[in-house]
Amino acid sequence: MKRILVVEDNDLNRKLFCDVLSANGFTVDPVADGQNALQRARDFVPNLVIMDIQLPNISGLDLIARLKSDPVLRDTPVLAVTAYAGKGDEERIRDVGAQGYLAKPVSIGPFMSTVKSLLAPGPQNVAA
Repeated sequence: MKRILVVEDNDLNRKLFCDVLSANGFTVDPVADGQNALQRARDFVPNLVIMDIQLPNISGLDLIARLKSDPVLRDTPVLAVTAYAGKGDEERIRDVGAQGYLAKPVSIGPFMSTVKSLLAPGPQNVAA
């Protein structure tokens, strides 16, 4: 069973992501605070990380960069989600290492197809 780490400070979004992923057969570990995300990822060793970009205390961009520099986690695909999608944001997010990108509000259909494509073997560069 595939493991997914969900890093999202918004309670409703975190619950929605976790409920949808669990209903689709994934093992999910929710993290509300980005400061705990790296340690949780090391402990959980996820097959995918879903990362909110707008987090308190630490930027999702910084967290993605740290994941990508970690020897254990660097090959783990990251799906970035953000409510503040401005010009150049997707490029910046992909530059730090995210393979997938979705703007909020996230629709369940595109969300699940992006998750499944990031977990599929092969080249990873997905936009919904």
